[in-house]
Amino acid sequence: MPIVQIRKILVANRGEIALRIMRTARDMGIRTVAIFSDADRLMPYVRFADEAVHIGPSPSAQSYLDAEKIIAAARQVRADAIHPGYGFLSEREDFAAQVQEAGFIFIGPSADAIRMMGNKLEAKRIARKLNIPLLPGTDKPVRDVHTALMESERIGYPVLLKAAAGGGGKGMRVVKNASELPEQLERAMSEAQSSFGDNSVFIEKYIASPRHVEIQVLADAHGNTLYLFERECSIQRRHQKLIEEAPSPVMTETLRARMGESAVALAQACGYVNAGTVEFLLDENLNFYFLEMNTRLQVEHPVTECITGTDLVREQIQIARGEKLSFTQEDLSIHGHAIELRINAEDPYNDFLPNPGRLKVYHCPCGPGVRVDDGYEQGLDIPVYYDPMIAKLITFGKDRDEAIQRMSRAIREYKISGIRTTLEFGKFVMEHPDFIRGQFSTRFIEQCFSAEQLFSENEEEMRAAAVAAALIAKAGRLVVHVDGQQTTGVVHSKWKQNRLGFEV
Repeated sequence: MPIVQIRKILVANRGEIALRIMRTARDMGIRTVAIFSDADRLMPYVRFADEAVHIGPSPSAQSYLDAEKIIAAARQVRADAIHPGYGFLSEREDFAAQVQEAGFIFIGPSADAIRMMGNKLEAKRIARKLNIPLLPGTDKPVRDVHTALMESERIGYPVLLKAAAGGGGKGMRVVKNASELPEQLERAMSEAQSSFGDNSVFIEKYIASPRHVEIQVLADAHGNTLYLFERECSIQRRHQKLIEEAPSPVMTETLRARMGESAVALAQACGYVNAGTVEFLLDENLNFYFLEMNTRLQVEHPVTECITGTDLVREQIQIARGEKLSFTQEDLSIHGHAIELRINAEDPYNDFLPNPGRLKVYHCPCGPGVRVDDGYEQGLDIPVYYDPMIAKLITFGKDRDEAIQRMSRAIREYKISGIRTTLEFGKFVMEHPDFIRGQFSTRFIEQCFSAEQLFSENEEEMRAAAVAAALIAKAGRLVVHVDGQQTTGVVHSKWKQNRLGFEV
């Protein structure tokens, strides 16, 4: 494959991932183009880009999901390539094909690879041929209650209904017994149709308390495919990830190699080129089962970058130019530990429901081992039209304990007001004994977390802070040590009354 020049990239996305891609492109001397909807006119990524093109109204169907508008924008600015980021059109085989047919380089896998891995049933068929472990389940779509009842009895309850064409937890239902199945099947098929335009649903055995572990792969067009170790993604709500880390606290060298080699084999079987992720479930005995492949850059890619020293976006661009991977599997090793918390505009006190609004205060943490990939700034609104993610907070340490401590510190430094976010939930997790011990599963929220507990912990902190403030105010003077000398100063408290009713 000849090396091609990429001088200008249009990023077909928004927010933090658009800004993340643009920063690497600028490091590589490549110009960038932003696309934006009405709601995103003032976003930082629009200002950061070398050029920006307005593509339509705020609803994503009229902007970020409109392939024709995006390709027209690429023609307008004479871009060489299009990077889809994640979400929106990133895993649409028709979009990848349209981009290439229009004469642009698609920074991602081929349309054929997206099609094969994008349909979970097709991906499972390929995995079965490769003898990659699979959960018991159906290998064809289930479209009627009678068939679903028969298959569920064969598999054994509980079972999981899953959209064949989907992801992100949509079209997914746990069924505990036969009486629940008709209603849950109807709901799963309806949600799959509305989310993906395909109501195909399949059934597989439900593991009650699995771990969700994924393997990052990279493949070039010269036949080289390798894996960049694993990410632990078990802290989830509604089957969507909130906290990820690398490496997994339960991984062994033998298991890592087996899972990594399975991921590489799957990628090679579908002729995969570029970055992708193969997802697995681990049971309580550390048996692994293929789940699906995501044919794009993952939200949680920064933790892999931290432990391997690899810029995955740079690798994506170099592969798209036709270059060989610059390192081999033997060159890779794990250094330290990284954790990522998704800062979402969601209310953990109210079942993590979206909580859009204005960022009245927005101040990021910094210091050793702290990275923030964000897409907003103070004064901007979190719109109702898109995913509620504000930022990703990543911490890195020489080991897992240090990464946890740095995350706890960074969460305390992160200042956001005007909306509810997942910051308080992140603090709860970092302090929870099960997380600290590395003993948790995808049911962590269900088993360990409650809004009442979170409120109780925050109430205790506020009470302690209020008492301390009251004591200082009562004394009226504060002891301060300056250059080894003790002095005093008058304290003028601006506190009037806090939510606990303390006068201070």
